[in-house]
Amino acid sequence: MNKVFPNPDMPKETPVDTREENLNPPGRPDVEPRETLEFYVEREGRRYAGVHLLVDLYGGANLNDTSHVETVLRNAAVAAGATVLSIDLHRFSPEGVSGVAILAESHISIHTWPKAGYAALDVFMCGDCNPHDSIVAFKQGFSTEDVRITEMLRGPVP
Repeated sequence: MNKVFPNPDMPKETPVDTREENLNPPGRPDVEPRETLEFYVEREGRRYAGVHLLVDLYGGANLNDTSHVETVLRNAAVAAGATVLSIDLHRFSPEGVSGVAILAESHISIHTWPKAGYAALDVFMCGDCNPHDSIVAFKQGFSTEDVRITEMLRGPVP
């Protein structure tokens, strides 16, 4: 049975400010100003909030090196046409790395099991990005061809 334990250091609610003037992080001249919040993906005449890839990577290398994982996540985001806002990674003892690349277009997350050569990645993007273009970066960066992908189209919108 899974249990969720509250973190006493986290606020009960995190306010979200979606006012137009707060859409871009301060001090980030490399991020283009956004004119609208509507960044949908279109497929076969239907609009979706975004494309979500669940990626299982087998036989990977360098899965315990946070610097290497950060480089791979950055390369994957750029390959997909996304804008990296920040990357936060944590290395576990004795092994494993978990983290997330926050993108202007959503996120890429990773959880690694280095001894097993396995990584679970989550790639969610909206707008003109193509999350499938990130797969080559994962294969090259983690030195494997054994990557399995499940695609989900999230949030159909009228």
